Parts: sequence; structure tokens; C-alpha cells
Amino acid sequence: MGGAATHDAPRRVRGRSQPTRPARDARGGLRLRGNRARREGRRLVEAIVLAGGKAERLGDAAAGKPKSLVPVGGRPLLAWQLGRLQRAGVGRVIVSCLGGQEEEFQRDLAGLGVEVVCAGEPERLGRGGGIRFAARLRREAGDVYAMNGDELVDVDFAALLARHRATAAAATVTVAQPPSQFGQVDLGPDDRVTGFREVATVPYWVNCGVYVLSEEALARFPERGDHETTTFPELAGEGTLRAFRHEGLWLTVNTAKELRRADEHVAAHPEWLA
Repeated sequence: MGGAATHDAPRRVRGRSQPTRPARDARGGLRLRGNRARREGRRLVEAIVLAGGKAERLGDAAAGKPKSLVPVGGRPLLAWQLGRLQRAGVGRVIVSCLGGQEEEFQRDLAGLGVEVVCAGEPERLGRGGGIRFAARLRREAGDVYAMNGDELVDVDFAALLARHRATAAAATVTVAQPPSQFGQVDLGPDDRVTGFREVATVPYWVNCGVYVLSEEALARFPERGDHETTTFPELAGEGTLRAFRHEGLWLTVNTAKELRRADEHVAAHPEWLA
């Protein structure tokens, strides 16, 4: 991704102290810090958020901001998701953004009750590459949430994590049935039209971009490219990729119309950032 890489010196949202570098083993893998791991059985829950998307289709509504920072209800779009992650027990979020945008993200996402650090990509690495690149800044090994930062989704994060651990999956993918954009035309013999029906949702499940990833899955993510065409098909073939069904809200924010819908939703649900 464009811009100079600054991932070697991530900064915290609050204060000027830099995060302690993750402990690593001889192979470069993450190693749990003993004092934190022993603290009453608690461990730091972390999430990786992909926020490298441009806001080209939003036009002037983006106000020159990266898409994840476009204002929704008076706050950055990503702030609403960070609020939900914080309430689900996430204490630290690693934002994968374009190199050179780190300070803008840290400034706009300050004061949300969760530590935010940025992984500025030196060049566009793709979604899978972006997750792998950001994962190097984790403080602890183990399961980690990963998600897109330019959407609104009310996934039950705690239930997702519990499902992932109960099945011992390498990765768990949240799936949804999005609203259908088209109605259905019923046809009879000789292609005679017999009726029209509104279809509430599509009749199949799609990946809505919210995951829990194990160390095994992260180690197999590509350094460049998309995990959905590489890692996930491999895990599915091995029977270690599981799904978590989500039947709640999932709003993508790619157009001015979708941005208005997002504004309307957060106006009706201020508890998202309570």
C-alpha cells in the first residue's frame, strides 16, 4: 500500500508510550508473556481490523477520509465497531491501514476505551496479507478476531469466539444471508410469467468478513493476496474451517446511499457506542 512504512514504531492512542514488543520464539512466532498468562487465567483479547479501503465511491461524502474513518452519526465509521468489540471484552485492536495514515487513525479513534495500534502497510498486501502483516503486532499468541473496518455488523462476538473454541477449528467464518436486491419472477410452461415475489434475503450464506483465527490459520495466511482464495479453501478441504451463522445487522458502506442507511441506523441505536 502507498506511503512509507511505519509499522516498526506503532504508537498507542492514549499517551506517547510505545507498546512492548511481542515476545517471540526461536522461529519468530509469538510467545505468551508469563506474567500476563498467569494472571488469574485471564488473557488479553485482541482484534485485527482491515482499514485500507479507499472511499472512492462515496465521493464528497467521504470528506477526503479513508473509508473506515468516514463520519457516521458524527463519529468515524470504525468507532462504532470498536465500541462493540470493547463491550465484548476486546482490549487491544490492531488497525491495518495504508502507510502514512497511522496518525490519522490514532487521532480519530482516540478515547474509545480500547487500545489502538496501527500497522501501516508499506504497499498494498491484499486482505490476507494485511491480516498477516498486522498480526505481527499482537502482544499474545492465541485466537484473534479479524474483521473489515468499513461495515456495520452486530455480530455476537462472545458467541462467535465460544463457537470457535468449542469446535477446535483452525478458523471460524461469520456467514450471513444479505438482503436481496432483486425480486423473484415465477415462470410457468413456455416461459409464461405467473407471478412476482419480493425476496427478503438471498437463499444462500455468504462470508461477511468477521473471523476468529487460530495460530495455525494465521501462519498459513499469504504474505500477499487474499486468504479467501488460498488459506480458507485449504482449511475447508481439511475440515478445519467452521461457520458461525449471523442473522442480525450487516450494513456495507460503499456508496452514498449505504452511508445514509448507516447514519440512520446509528441514530436509532446510540447504544452501539455507549
